[in-house]
Amino acid sequence: MWRKKGSGDDEATAESVAWERRPGGMLVQKRCSTSGDSPAAASASMATVVRVRVVYGAARHEVSVSSQVTFGELKKVLAGDTDLQPADQRLLYKGKERGNCEYLDTCGVKNRSKIILMEDVSSVERRYLERRRMAKMESINRAISDTSMEIDKLGDQVAAIGKTISNGTKVADEQISTLVEMLMRQAVVVEGIPAEGEAAFKKTLQAKRVQKFVETLDALKVSNDRVKPVFVSTKWETFESLNTSPWEFFD
Repeated sequence: MWRKKGSGDDEATAESVAWERRPGGMLVQKRCSTSGDSPAAASASMATVVRVRVVYGAARHEVSVSSQVTFGELKKVLAGDTDLQPADQRLLYKGKERGNCEYLDTCGVKNRSKIILMEDVSSVERRYLERRRMAKMESINRAISDTSMEIDKLGDQVAAIGKTISNGTKVADEQISTLVEMLMRQAVVVEGIPAEGEAAFKKTLQAKRVQKFVETLDALKVSNDRVKPVFVSTKWETFESLNTSPWEFFD
């Protein structure tokens, strides 16, 4: 008698299939997990620890890892022994470079197998260029920071002049002109900084600060011209002689 396959059969089938998670995170069907398998087959399904020989230039390293790890995971292990970051490593086995997602056992790696480790030249070049870029950015940010400190000092002088004029005291025109000239010098320095990205925004901010201070000084110059200079005169007070007696002459 034929019977229609139902959901119960699907569940039974799913339960009969065992799954395992590989080191790379992939969920795969377990190789031999049924009770009917022979002990030898069940033993073969289990991951074994292999000791591989890694040749890196004149250095020799022996590493014990699971046979079911990937070459990418092996690179992480070798990073501690070689001080070479995983991204800078190239692993060759049997004359062929192996990808990070390839498994050792799948590629035939066994106990005492030899693996060649090489430094990725393109990765080294990228790291060198990245260091140069970071050093350049640090230099630009330092230049902007130094300029900002100088502008802060000049801004304090602008505020001091404004306070003096608001109190009704006239300031020498040369003092205002000199301060404007010093601010314009800082504007030239800011303009000469080769900035981009976030640094370009900081550079623009400093340029606007200089412009604002110069405009403030222009307005203060007009106010300063309206201030009348104060002349201080000294009134001398005369005193009568306290000695009213006539002078006495002696021979």
